Amino acid sequence: FTVLFTSNTKAEPKKKILIVASNMLDMGDPEKHEARNDLFEYAPPYHVFVSHGYEVDIVSPQGGKVQFMREPLGISSYAIKYQGFTGKTENTLTPEEVVPSNYWGVYSGGGYGVMFDVASNAELQSIIAKIYEAGGIVGVGGHGSASIVNVKLSTGDYLVEGKKVAGFPNATETSKPWAKQGTLLPFLIEDQLNKNGAIALNKETIEDKSAVIIDQRVVSTMFLPSAALVAKEMIILNNSDSKR
Repeated sequence: FTVLFTSNTKAEPKKKILIVASNMLDMGDPEKHEARNDLFEYAPPYHVFVSHGYEVDIVSPQGGKVQFMREPLGISSYAIKYQGFTGKTENTLTPEEVVPSNYWGVYSGGGYGVMFDVASNAELQSIIAKIYEAGGIVGVGGHGSASIVNVKLSTGDYLVEGKKVAGFPNATETSKPWAKQGTLLPFLIEDQLNKNGAIALNKETIEDKSAVIIDQRVVSTMFLPSAALVAKEMIILNNSDSKR
């Protein structure tokens, strides 16, 4: 899209978006259950941001290379081959290298990894809070809601408090073998959202599990294919006069 200015005194809009990813590879059990980032919740949103002219930075708790599960297909393959996705994911920033004021928004995808090393990382939690409190937009896809569930604002309130946030339900985590029926996880997203004052939404509480939920500059979905739609809605929200 094109942004036109009527005056050269008007501030240049921020053109950068921050993506948060995990350095985890497995959940620490003998069977090596995967805790990597889900490619389909990172490459498609990355593609959407880049295609709309935004520069993307990727940060992880340790910096350096982050790894993904799933073979690239469709948009993911395009982002890898033509849009520099691999260069970014092999050289992620450390939290110390991030200047929050440079970004109009922050996005985190899922895979179980973020539950282990992003949700408990004080520096990343602070970065997310600062971007939001400066009027920025926070987006999450899939298990990415774990990245923001523990974020505290400068007021001491949780970022998610009083907001509708989509995340995986307890019923799914405890019935699937992906993390040994949830026993390998540090917490359950539905429980943690509710504990910290959010209105947890999931396939049991919303009519369309693919829905993208927007509430007070927090954009979320629990459905993997909708991750790209989160990026789209973040862009629309960023360009609107009244941010919902």
